[in-house]
Amino acid sequence: MTTGTVPTQERGPVTAGTRGIAAYRGYRPPVGMLSWALHRITGLGVLLFLLLHIVDIFLVGYGPETFNELLFLYRHPVFRIGEIILVAGLYYHAANGVRIILIDFWDKAYQFERQLFYGVIVVFLAGFIPTAFLMIRAMVR
Repeated sequence: MTTGTVPTQERGPVTAGTRGIAAYRGYRPPVGMLSWALHRITGLGVLLFLLLHIVDIFLVGYGPETFNELLFLYRHPVFRIGEIILVAGLYYHAANGVRIILIDFWDKAYQFERQLFYGVIVVFLAGFIPTAFLMIRAMVR
């Protein structure tokens, strides 16, 4: 038995905690986890919109005056920006839903999980950017 420093094998694994804060590079969630979280968040956003829409349509039963009083809300700039965010959520949720269907029904899809996620991002951007441009242009006019 030798005295002095402990051999490397007995020190245990080198982790961010054992190297210190300076060596910590940040946490990068796996693609599947990021996709899962975004899918749930966008799904909740769509659900919130649908609940608001149900209340909106319910007010029609109280007469056109009541419904028309609520329309000021839809013309407000904050609501218009929320509308753009809603469309972004819908596009991502739909594209990622197709990815989930592919993973569920295609046995080899797990081998391409990262590529499928990047495909979702490309489809999302290809659909959302022109739509957002048109929505912002209409809002500015």
